[in-house]
Amino acid sequence: MAASTKQRNINSRSFDKQIPRQRQEKQDLEVSETSVHLSPPWTPSGYTAFKVLLSARLCAAIWSNISDCDETFNYWEPMYYLLHGYGFQTWEYSPAYAIRSYAYVWLYAWPLKLYMNVLGPNKILQFYSLRCLLSVVCALCETFFYKAVCRQFGANTGRVFLFLMVLSAAMFISSTAFLPSSFAMYTTMVAMGGWFLGNWPVAVLATAAGAIIGWPFVAVLGIPIAFDVLLRRRQLWCFVKWSLVSLVLFLIPLVQIDSYYYGGLVIAPLNIILYNVFSDHGPNIYGTEPWTYYFVNGFLNFNIAFPLALLSLPFVLLLDFVLSQPRKEIPVWLSLSPMYIWILIFFTRPHKEERFLFPIYPLISLAAAASVDYLQKVYARLRNSKRKSMMHYTECSYLLAVAFCAVFGVVSLSRLFALYHGYHAPLDVYAEFQQKVLTASEEDSKLSETPVNVCVGKEWYRFPGSFFLPLDNWRLQFVKSEFRGQLPKPYGPGPRATQEFPSHMNDLNAEEPTRYINVSRCHFLVDLDVQTATEFEPRYSQNLKDWTAVVSAKFLDNPRSHRFFRAFFIPFLSNRYVKYIDYNVLQSSRTGKRFRIFS
Repeated sequence: MAASTKQRNINSRSFDKQIPRQRQEKQDLEVSETSVHLSPPWTPSGYTAFKVLLSARLCAAIWSNISDCDETFNYWEPMYYLLHGYGFQTWEYSPAYAIRSYAYVWLYAWPLKLYMNVLGPNKILQFYSLRCLLSVVCALCETFFYKAVCRQFGANTGRVFLFLMVLSAAMFISSTAFLPSSFAMYTTMVAMGGWFLGNWPVAVLATAAGAIIGWPFVAVLGIPIAFDVLLRRRQLWCFVKWSLVSLVLFLIPLVQIDSYYYGGLVIAPLNIILYNVFSDHGPNIYGTEPWTYYFVNGFLNFNIAFPLALLSLPFVLLLDFVLSQPRKEIPVWLSLSPMYIWILIFFTRPHKEERFLFPIYPLISLAAAASVDYLQKVYARLRNSKRKSMMHYTECSYLLAVAFCAVFGVVSLSRLFALYHGYHAPLDVYAEFQQKVLTASEEDSKLSETPVNVCVGKEWYRFPGSFFLPLDNWRLQFVKSEFRGQLPKPYGPGPRATQEFPSHMNDLNAEEPTRYINVSRCHFLVDLDVQTATEFEPRYSQNLKDWTAVVSAKFLDNPRSHRFFRAFFIPFLSNRYVKYIDYNVLQSSRTGKRFRIFS
């Protein structure tokens, strides 16, 4: 009896040991079906990712358009003034308002200053050299963020994310733009990358840099980081310490530089907030857009990835619950929340512009990639629900990711070709015009001595900047058009022009007639030959008596082109459904005939 009892006790203890072991084996099997503990799939190394990203960004530097006149007149022109002593000043740079930062402009200007001293004065090369430098900076930030995404979300999400970043039309547009929102995009990637990697100092410093140097509103993207560091991890001293370091590193130098250029104490980030949030009129005077604007823009730039990104948070939370995914160091809902915070704020504002979404473009790609990854997990679970499988979930669901990436890639390339073919003419025309004038100036000294007026009317907002004017004595002038807003004006003479209060300038976007010259004083005129004419926008190109086209390129005629085919380029079909008109540089037969540049 004693022996029997002892044997039962041994068997009982053995059975008790088997219960957790069997439970663990069952759990391991379930995990193997969702493939969390198996070897992760292959992902490109950081070096490989950087090379691919850099190749894509260099293409953007050379072939992307300037899609926003703010980039030209609020950033390229002030930098041209700092480097060459001449350029256009907008009301934002008037000391009366001071809502733009010269410190930010100098951040981009000093590499060109070095370039000018070492490699020469070619202005178009200066323009494209800076763009290429921005492509390197962007690719580095993207690579850092990519490695962090692999750490936080897994290898499969990381490689889908990398693919989206490389081919995204949104990144093609924003990556090399000279805009604070693009700078904020760089710092957002660094901040999120530091957060995902557990490097809180980098996360705090990058968020502060984006908000102080770039665009103050980007600080809201740091709210989830602050929540994680302060409330979840209780790292109050770490957060406060690096916030104070940020103020010393970024805010104090910025205030010193801006105060010097404006001639008085200026805190540009604060002025931006006061104007946009607390002024009587705010930015709405520059136009409002319907609630659908960003949804259309999002689909154009991200196509099928955009709806997946918008649905990512509820989708991922639901599937996390259904699939019983292991908990991450940073909850998925928290790591995806910055994109939703930005959407909640900016999608509800009446004044909408594409560049306002630049800071979250990488986050949209991340959210879409996370959705694709979870779709693969769901497919693998359903496929293996009736059989035990030890394969990684990507092995049986990779075709889903391949199909998604293939469609996304094809549509994105179609969008990029449409943008280049339809809207690149201004950069091409100004570049060719400059090259021909420079060639002729080697034989005719008058070209570099006599003041020359290059005029724009309705095409003022497509002017790519003074870097594209041939010589220092060639100046842009405005002729009256149907536009009734305020145009920029040249900086005043002298090194202290930035401290002077310019006359005839307002913050109400009210037209200033002093900006215009009579068209009879123009030596050259840049104009788009649209099919309709008005009193102030005649078809100059058709007036062969007074004007001769000397440089021309094809530009998309939006009103006469099919909406779909002007947005996406389809080989063999697009040319049947879109119309092109001439983008011309016209030479005056009166004032321009003495310049024997074009025969």
